[in-house]
Amino acid sequence: MRLQSSNSFIRSLLLWGSAALLMQPLVSTAQVRKPTGLTRHVDPFIGTGFHGHVFMGANVPFGAVQLGPTQMSTGWDWCSGYHYSDSLIVGFAHTHLNGTGIGDLGDVLLMPTTGPVKLTRGTIKDSKSGYASRFSHTDETAQPGYYGVKLQRYNIDVALTATQRVGLHQYTFPQSSDAHIILDLGEGVGDRPTDTYLEKLNDSTLVGYRYSKGWAPDQRLYFAAVFAKPISKLDLYNDQTLVSGASVKGVRVKGVVSFATKANEKVLVKVGISPVSSVNALANIRAELPHWNFGKVAADADATWNNELGKVTVKTDNRDRLKIFYTALFHTLVAPSLFNDHNGDYRGTDKQVYAKAPFNNLTTFSLWDTYRGANPLFTLTQPERVGDMVNSMLAICDQQGKLPIWHLVGNETNTMPGNSSFPIIADAILKGIGGFDVNRAFDAMKKSAMLDVRGLEFVKERGYIPGDSLVESVAQGMEYAIDDWAVAQVAKKLGKQADYEYFSKRGKAYQYYFDPETRFVRGRLSDTERRTPFSPFVSRHMKDDFAEGNPWQYTWLVPQDVEGLIGLMGGEKAFTLKLDSLFTAKGDMGNEASNDITGLIGQYAHGNEPSHHITYLYGYVGQPWKTAEKVRFILDSMYTTRPDGLIGNEDVGQMSAWYVLSSLGFYPVNPANGAYVFGSPVFDEATLRLPGGKSFRMRTKGNSAKNRYIKSMMLNGKPYTKSYLLHRTIQNGGDLVIDMGDKPSPTWGTAPADRAKSVY
Repeated sequence: MRLQSSNSFIRSLLLWGSAALLMQPLVSTAQVRKPTGLTRHVDPFIGTGFHGHVFMGANVPFGAVQLGPTQMSTGWDWCSGYHYSDSLIVGFAHTHLNGTGIGDLGDVLLMPTTGPVKLTRGTIKDSKSGYASRFSHTDETAQPGYYGVKLQRYNIDVALTATQRVGLHQYTFPQSSDAHIILDLGEGVGDRPTDTYLEKLNDSTLVGYRYSKGWAPDQRLYFAAVFAKPISKLDLYNDQTLVSGASVKGVRVKGVVSFATKANEKVLVKVGISPVSSVNALANIRAELPHWNFGKVAADADATWNNELGKVTVKTDNRDRLKIFYTALFHTLVAPSLFNDHNGDYRGTDKQVYAKAPFNNLTTFSLWDTYRGANPLFTLTQPERVGDMVNSMLAICDQQGKLPIWHLVGNETNTMPGNSSFPIIADAILKGIGGFDVNRAFDAMKKSAMLDVRGLEFVKERGYIPGDSLVESVAQGMEYAIDDWAVAQVAKKLGKQADYEYFSKRGKAYQYYFDPETRFVRGRLSDTERRTPFSPFVSRHMKDDFAEGNPWQYTWLVPQDVEGLIGLMGGEKAFTLKLDSLFTAKGDMGNEASNDITGLIGQYAHGNEPSHHITYLYGYVGQPWKTAEKVRFILDSMYTTRPDGLIGNEDVGQMSAWYVLSSLGFYPVNPANGAYVFGSPVFDEATLRLPGGKSFRMRTKGNSAKNRYIKSMMLNGKPYTKSYLLHRTIQNGGDLVIDMGDKPSPTWGTAPADRAKSVY
């Protein structure tokens, strides 16, 4: 595809691109300052080791651009393109994932070099056979909105920053008559290119696109790269074959911009991206970054991060706790990411362009992970964005015929069990968050719930999914029950009694999987036959009835009806004894268990999402002190300030959301009932900044490592004995004082009337 020069808008952009060189300085004169606000507590290196898989680089909250290094190594621990153990960088790409268990993206890779031109990345054994360079963590700097590193091979200092849709590169070169910037469209993270294009528009601007296939099967990204230093020499390649002319099209095209540099000369490049066209990518640059002041862009990014982090302010003398908290909050704000242009245009799941949409279209919906904690957190900290999230999901439903499962850059990946958009949408409706059509949202949920896909045909026909019909049948059915319960609550709110009764019945489908003989959930093949052989410990990744877990972990996945689960187990005493046993049970999960099952306490697995609510179930049986003990242990031992400071995949913000909420003192066991169950707050004071100028302040008295139990509470000057806090109570604003002690309280939160429950 070529951009047509007859288009008047293109001509104006061409003139703008050339004029920009005349009107702006060719080098940046501003320096990036160390952060002084809340961003000073953020350490982006946390989670880059072990299996955290977090994004490393420069971005702004929920931005389309995640500009950062892509490393030489590949594999599971390089899902984001970066792992702390690696010391080879192959370039700097503009899209990356944050904490996923599958790799993808890594689009539009730039690499500054000197000396003879190399056209491939090289290899781990022989990095100098390509353009890769070694680096040292001692030469690396990362803070919100900024990333810097020295490429040792070339003695080039790299500095990166970003706006929402534009990445700004600043390369400080040594003196060289043979300096280059390589733009390699063949490179990606976990995907392969299918069609790429690169064209020189003028002496400052390159445009093109990269189509690729990976986890997301049909990815289309357009870009424009504007250079502050005139492009005096450009070589275009189809893979490694030099081609003539001003453009090149092929599977793995690349361009090499060559020039001479003075010692310490700074060469800047700004790269705009778009899901629609290179025209829009150029327009994004013009709208978001019309200048070359690198320091200003970095400072603006820092200010944006400070504003978002400032929605929750905490006080403590524990500096490590501050670092862990604000880094966790930072990690919750990477995605969902924008998937539109500055003018509102976006490309839908149906590959059609939707012009000037009235909402911000978003992508990177890791819903199976985030519906549990990250999305409820957004209703507290990002209510103005929740409408965009829901509208994006509704648009996806219109375009693909169902609500998203795990949506990525305009593609449905169908990854993970359940219809996890349902609790998110229902939570927004039931909490009164506006900005979308509630009736349209209900219709989309009902439509998606009544399809004959992914086991739903069996749910409608039998109530359960037979284990011989599809893999992960129990996980799928348990998730559907949560989702259907959420649909029922919306139906009730809208006065749709028949729908309420139907989906309420489906919301109890977990009962089909509970085996009274073993007292675990268990795959069933028919009305009379269950899965054999059976072990509550063994997990066979993508080969059994569970998703990244075992029966010990999945038996508790009934946040929508904890009372019903208590009944199945024989009452509160039996329920509590079994829950106690979860944290001490020892057994062999086998050699086929998922790598995601990490952070084990007995069989509780904090490194994976289905366990995240379990410690809070004690609040339903009048033993909140057991929640406090276990939550405080997890907060203290499974989140640290080291690169390996996450016990499992970040999973697009969910692992960190658990920390943010739990450290404040509560967590939403049921993701759509508008309540948060108390645990063990760790801060001296925490304040939530709410819409309309309101705030909700929580203060602890006597809090310490030893004093981890809640003794009593005062809400707005009055005794508060409930073991939960309603969302509407927080939204009204107020002051909560929590008295902490070193022994469990025999009275607070223990009475039946004060216990957490499934419906309020």
